[in-house]
Order: sequence, then structure tokens, then C-alpha cells
Amino acid sequence: MKIPSSSSKNGPAAAIMGGTNLRNLIGLTLLGLVLVSAVAAAATANTDPYKILGIQKQATLQEIRRAYKQLAKEWHPDKSDHPDAETKFVEIKKAYELLADSDRRKAYDLYGITNEDAHLYKERPDYSNYGRFPDPFEQFFGHNFNFHDQDISLFHRLSITSKYYETNIVPKSHHTPQILMFYSDWCFSCMKAANSFKKMIDTLEPFGVTFATINAGHENQLVRKVGVHSLPCVILVLGGHNYVYKDSVYNTQRVVEFIRQKLPYKLLPTIDDSTVDGFLEGWIDNRVRALVMEPRAQPRLRYLITAYHFRERVAFGFVQLNSQKSQHIQERYKLHPSLDTLLIFNEDSNRPVASISMSDIPTSTLNNVIAVNKYLALPRLSSQAMLEGVCPAEWNRPRKRLCVVLITENTPNHDHARQAMRRIALESNYSPEKVRFAYIYQEKQTEFISALAEHSKLEETILKVVIIWRRDTNHIKYEWVHEATLPVPEKGAVENETHDGSYNNTKQKLDSVIQRLLRPSEVLSYEAEVKDLLDEHAQGLVIRILNKVLMAFEYMTENLGQEHILPALSVVGTIAFILAIGYLMAYLVRVEEENIQKSQNKSADGKNGKPANYVPELRLHELRAEKYNGLVRLLKPGCRTIVLLTDMQSRNKLIPAFHRAVWPYRNLNSCRNKTLMFAHMLIEKGIGWYAELLRLSLSESREMKINPRNCIGTVIALNGHRKYFCMYHAKHPESNRGAKRMMKMTRQLSTMPSDPEAGAFLGMDSSDSETSTSDISEPKILLEENLLDGLPNWLDRLFEGTTHRYYINYWPDFTSK
Repeated sequence: MKIPSSSSKNGPAAAIMGGTNLRNLIGLTLLGLVLVSAVAAAATANTDPYKILGIQKQATLQEIRRAYKQLAKEWHPDKSDHPDAETKFVEIKKAYELLADSDRRKAYDLYGITNEDAHLYKERPDYSNYGRFPDPFEQFFGHNFNFHDQDISLFHRLSITSKYYETNIVPKSHHTPQILMFYSDWCFSCMKAANSFKKMIDTLEPFGVTFATINAGHENQLVRKVGVHSLPCVILVLGGHNYVYKDSVYNTQRVVEFIRQKLPYKLLPTIDDSTVDGFLEGWIDNRVRALVMEPRAQPRLRYLITAYHFRERVAFGFVQLNSQKSQHIQERYKLHPSLDTLLIFNEDSNRPVASISMSDIPTSTLNNVIAVNKYLALPRLSSQAMLEGVCPAEWNRPRKRLCVVLITENTPNHDHARQAMRRIALESNYSPEKVRFAYIYQEKQTEFISALAEHSKLEETILKVVIIWRRDTNHIKYEWVHEATLPVPEKGAVENETHDGSYNNTKQKLDSVIQRLLRPSEVLSYEAEVKDLLDEHAQGLVIRILNKVLMAFEYMTENLGQEHILPALSVVGTIAFILAIGYLMAYLVRVEEENIQKSQNKSADGKNGKPANYVPELRLHELRAEKYNGLVRLLKPGCRTIVLLTDMQSRNKLIPAFHRAVWPYRNLNSCRNKTLMFAHMLIEKGIGWYAELLRLSLSESREMKINPRNCIGTVIALNGHRKYFCMYHAKHPESNRGAKRMMKMTRQLSTMPSDPEAGAFLGMDSSDSETSTSDISEPKILLEENLLDGLPNWLDRLFEGTTHRYYINYWPDFTSK
């Protein structure tokens, strides 16, 4: 720049004016920068999540939650009368969602990113240094030879992480095919495949296929998980499963065929004149019917992908227009033979609710038309997803969206009620954005209907109409329309006229209630908390197992080559050989044992003269808490359990004597006829139960204290079904019957033994004034060997029915010590 000299004309003045203009220009520039900065700061302040929540950038997650809860209570639209409360509440919610997610918060702090895909930027590799050295091809031959930029940048722009794969790719693959390209930074084969991959994206992305790339060098675990064998590698993710594209040529047509093969079988079944009526009348499965008609032998990929996306709500069928088998369909719906046509039907198979005819229907048009008409006129609330679609939660909507639900049962007797409600829905003038009609099966969704019928019986809700409004996912407001009744029509003209009159009355009642509830000032009468609906279309356990087996078989056939099959067959053969040898040895050992047993039985038969199949058996159970119900409480009529009371010191002496006494009755304890069972009980463990049993037999209210040592040798016959027992006691024979005998026994059982160290049955001294002369003559001390001497005679009287029975009201609990 030349500086004007002082000798030129008007030189000083011009210099001064030039300096002044320069200063003014600089000042205006600075002022503009200040204003732009202020505007940017104000905009940042309005979108800064930290300022929205009123917290510092160093705030912890607990502080973020605390601030969100406080602001949510203050600005919730239902609690605040401020005109901007709803907008402010949405800002607070978005700010909390951003800061509560550590990945999105990190992306915002580093890059200022506020969108929900911030995790795409997590640990993204820095490729900025790849071009730091000059390219010799570019220096000598120009920019056209710089192929590194166009190849590497294509993969880097679409690169995702393993977390994005888990949280986005896999869930979206249940509705949209996802294609992944695995590459690495210095893979020349990947660079060669870049142009083909770009053409693939340009061709298939308009059809609804989603593309992404993954750097194999940064996601090793994901590479092993999906089964990448070499680079580059194309993976199709469909329905949560990964399918490897094994062709080395990345041709678009071959990829299209690959996707066709992996889509579900019969996604678009062929429909002709003979099957069209049955197909259109199959809406009983709660799905809309759609006919895709093309003048070609197989449907295009875009229609297959659309059918896959809406398969849960819409059943698709394919009609070939240039076929002789579809002439009646073309005449019936007046179709153009050279145009692609889409017809959508609800319950009326004669007239479609939507139709499109074009030479090439765009995917976006297909999706928009089907999305608007993907529900029947009267759909069934058969799952939580169906409820979300028909009656979505509207906590942030100022207007109500009501759902009129008819409660029925899955029986043909209720078809007339559903047909009447369907007629009301078709004749309704309400927009689907305001009122939707539906029905529900009571026996399938019992919990949901029980929450609504808390003020009445569940049986009273059959064929009743309830209007619900879902404010959030778990809470609904509802109101019963009791005046709306749909009676069962009878045969005859008079009854049909009555039915028509009832239909008109029900329709008028519903219209009046709906119009009243649609007013902003009206509130529904009841509110309830409900659980998610049961998925009536969920696959059973057997179907899921078969699908898993088929998936495993398909994976093995696709991923196992000859180099894998031979080692696998070798391992399987080795295992089978080992198992066969083990089974053979076990069989030989079992045969040898059977031969030895037969020889022993023959020798025993020769000595005793008994039959060969005679096997004496008598099992003694131990009465414990875990066996108490089976031995006592749950006994069948006619069955009894005989229990011997012992302690640790006397059990070795008393159990053999007890076994000999009950041995003649072993046939009643056979495997086929268990009318009599034998057991023994340690008195130390069951003293509480035994004392309670005696108290119940005497109808005593006070608690009884019994010395365990005085109880050994006692035998009790328990009849669990009729709630009585018979008792054998060596010191108190059956001659003294009744309550006096039991009272005397309990008094003496409570005394302490004179010699705790003795090996005899002690404590049987009688000091009672009521003791008979027969008791006086009895010995005061009995040895343990003699305690069961009178048991065989007592058993004879027991089975004769002459022993005394002590009845109780209930069997006490067995509390093991």
C-alpha cells in the first residue's frame, strides 16, 4: 500500500481523511463482532443445558437429578399456569436427558453437540494427520490422482462404534435392513471396494436400507462377535441377526439378491383369483391387508423392504398383473396393467381404504400411505405395542385423544357386539387423531381390565364400553359408558328391530359422552395405574427353540467351510466313540450284576423255599420337619403312620426292637399299597410338637413342660386324615383308658429322673393318689430293653380297633429344635 506524500495535492488532508475512514471502519467492524458475539451468547444461553437447569459444569449426576426434579415440579404443565410452561418443561427435559447421558454430555462439553447421536463422536479416531505429507502423484499429475481422500473419507463419514451398533443398528434391524462395511485404515482392498460401496449406497438407500461402516482396527470385539472373516467385509443385520456377504464382488445386483434371500420366507406371498378372497378376509389376525401389484414375475426390493417394515401390522400379498391367474382381480379393482399398484384393505374386502398407482412408487410414499392406514377400523388391543399405536401416551399434548374400547371375550357369541362397534367406528365423524375405536379380550388381558374394574366385579365388564385417555405409559384416566349396551340379537323380525333400536341408542350415548369428554374443561371420572398388556402374538417356547435351532443350523451352513467341517466331525466322532464305549461297559457291568443277583436268589430259594421274586422290605422314616406333611398332615383316608419316640442314647437299642415288632405288618407298607408307614423321631428335635399334641388331646390352655427322657419308648399311631392318634406307653397299658390315663401320663412325663446318668427308663414313680392297685404292683424302673415288650399286643389291639383314640382339632406345627 502506498502512503500519500506531503507534496501531492491535498496530501495531508487526504491522509487525515483516509485515517479517519479507516478508524471508522475498524470501529464498525468491532461493533459488529461485539453484537454477533452477544447474539451468539444469548442463543447459547437459551440452549445451554447447564444454564437451563441452573447448575455448574462440574455438577455431579446427583446434582443434575436434583435440579431436574425441582424444575420439573415447578414447570410441569399440569401444575403450572404459566403460558410457556409446556415449552419450558420440554427444554428442562431435553437438558436433563443430555446431561444425564455421559456420552452426550462429553460430546457437548468437547464439541457443543446437542443432538441425540452424540455417541457417534465418542472416541472417534483423528484422521486429520493422514494428509500431513504432500502426495507425490498430486504434485506431478494434479489433484485428480489424489485417491486417498475419496476412499478413506467415505468410510470415515459413515463410521460407527460398537455402542452405536448395540443401541441403534440391532434394534432398527427388526424393521429395516442394516448393511455394515468393515474396513481398516491401510486396507488397499477396502479402497478398491469404496466406489462399489458408494454405488450400493446410492442405489439401495432410497429403498430404505441403512448403511454404516466400522473400523475393524478400533472395534476388535465387534469384529469377533459378528464373524468377520476378512477385510473388506459386508454384514447384513436383519432381525437382530448378522449375515455375512461372502461374495468377493461387491455388485449391487448381487447384494440385492443377498438381501432377498435373507428376508423372512413368504413375506410377500403370491395372490391370484382363487386365493384373493381368503387373503383379504384374514383380517381376524388383527392385521390390515395390502395387495402389491406389478407387471413382473417377482416383487421389487423396495416392496419387500416395506413389507418387512410393516409386517407386524400389515399382511402383504403380491399380484402379478400380466398373469392369466389375476384377470379377475384386475377387473374387480379396475387396475392399469402396466402400473405398479398398492391397495390397502381393512375389514371391508370390497373397497380399499387407500390406493396408489404409479409406474414407480417411491419408498417414502409407500411408507406414508401405509403408516396412516396400518390399523383396522376396529383393531384389537393385543399387545403393548398395539396400545401405544392406537392409544399413545400424550403427556405433552394439550388436546385429548380418546380411545373407545369394547370389552369382549374370544367367542363367536360376541361377534355381533364387535360388528356393531365396528359399524359405529366406520360411521363415526371423529378424526383418528381425536377418537379411536378398539376392542379387547377380557380373558387375555385380565390384569389390565381388573385395574379398570376396581369398583365393580370383573364379570360385569363383559360387553361394556370404557373410554380411556393415556396421560403417560402407566397411568390412564377412564370413564365407563354404562348406558351403552350391545345385547345379543335373537332370531325373528321383532328382535332384530329391537337390536337396531339398541344400536342407535348405544351410538347416541357414545356420541354424547365423547363430545362431552373432548371439551378441554371436562375431566374423566377415574384414574388407574396399569401394567403393560400381554403380547398375544408372542411365540411360544417350542417355536422359539425351533427358531434358535434353525438359526444355528443356518449359521453353521453359511460359516463352516471344509476346513472347519472335518475337524468338527473328528471331534464329534471322538465324543460319540467315547460315549459308546462307556455305554457298552456300563451295560456289561449291569448284566454281570443281574447274573450275580439271580444266582444269589436261586441259592436263597433252595434254602428257604421262597419264591424268586420275594424281597422283604420295611422302610423306617425319620419324622422331621421336612417330612412332617407327608407322614402326617397329607395322609390319605385309611392310612396311618406309627412313630417310635427315641433319643440319641436309646435309638440304637429301641429301633431294632421296634423293627421286629412291626415286621409282620410290612405287607401294608408295599410300594403299591402304602396304607401303613413306620417312622422314628428323636425326642430332642420334636419335644415341642409332642408337648403340643398332648395338650390338644387334653384341651389344656396352659403350656406343657415335658421331660424328654421320660418319653423314650413311646409309640404313637397317627391318623392324619381323621385327626386322632393312639398311644402305647410301657408304664401305662391300655387297661387304663381315657382322659384319666392321659392326664396321669402327662403329670409323670413332666417329672425329672432320679438318675440322669442311668441307662434305664426313669421317672415313672407314681405319687398320684388315684393310682390303682395294678399300678402299685408294677416295677418302678424299666430297662430300655424292656420298653417295647408289650408293643406286639398293643399293635394287635390297634388293628382290631380296640385301642383308645385321642381326637384333636388340628395337627400342630412341627418345629424342629
